[in-house]
Amino acid sequence: MPVSAWPVSLLRGQGRSAKTKAVVTGAGSGIGRSFALELARRGGEVICADIDAERALATAELINQLGRGRGYDMQCDVSDRSAIELLAKQAQSVFDGAPTLVINNAGVGIGGKPVGEIGIEDWAWALSINLWGVVYGCEVFTPILREAGRGGIINVASAAGFAAAPSMAAYNVSKAGVMSLSETLAAELQGTGIKVTVLCPTFVKTNVFQDGRITPGSMSLSQQLARWTGLSADNVAVRTLDAHDRGRLYVVPQIDARLIWRLKRYFPGLFVQGAGLLGRILPQD
Repeated sequence: MPVSAWPVSLLRGQGRSAKTKAVVTGAGSGIGRSFALELARRGGEVICADIDAERALATAELINQLGRGRGYDMQCDVSDRSAIELLAKQAQSVFDGAPTLVINNAGVGIGGKPVGEIGIEDWAWALSINLWGVVYGCEVFTPILREAGRGGIINVASAAGFAAAPSMAAYNVSKAGVMSLSETLAAELQGTGIKVTVLCPTFVKTNVFQDGRITPGSMSLSQQLARWTGLSADNVAVRTLDAHDRGRLYVVPQIDARLIWRLKRYFPGLFVQGAGLLGRILPQD
């Protein structure tokens, strides 16, 4: 069995994710909280940033209750560059220098409407968080890591970034942008000692369905698929950190995502036809 499939990390405490000084956005719940707790289990100090100050505090308190690592809570709206700049300054103050790991995780779910019916307001909302939030995180923190000459960046994208499922255009575009940004950044940072990883899961059992702007029919289907095929957020966090330790750029943790990746790569025309057919037979809202 490949290391990436082990449910419990046997690399914990051995790689670059051990004893980190980490910043995690969207740490108040879901994958972000799991990243924060796993980093603490590996002996790290973690700044838990979230737009919801109470959720950020709850994650930091969970870390401090573990008795390993240390958690700090900070309120941060990733769609606001000035808020990210403030987060970076606070991180440098708390850590007495540059962080060693930045996880741009904050994101929202949106789906259920075709292009032309989504509405510019929803487009702007989704892109401001899912894409611009990661852009700001990379723009602000990369120079800090460059100056320190070390560190890592993990950006949370999605299999939606390459699957391009119907009625999910705003989400798909935002996550495709995160993938492209991560690939570009990885190329630019070759030889600097800074590693970049991009996470591309399918369904993960989190609260993103309830917190997003997803139509009722699409939400019901997504929740069912998450129950049937989804991984736990804890599992995804462990696999991603272990892959980052090994210097992996892509983390595609689920079999369905890897199948979609290969189908689209080798049979792009057929893949698009199949996606269109799927969009027509799925229940409409």
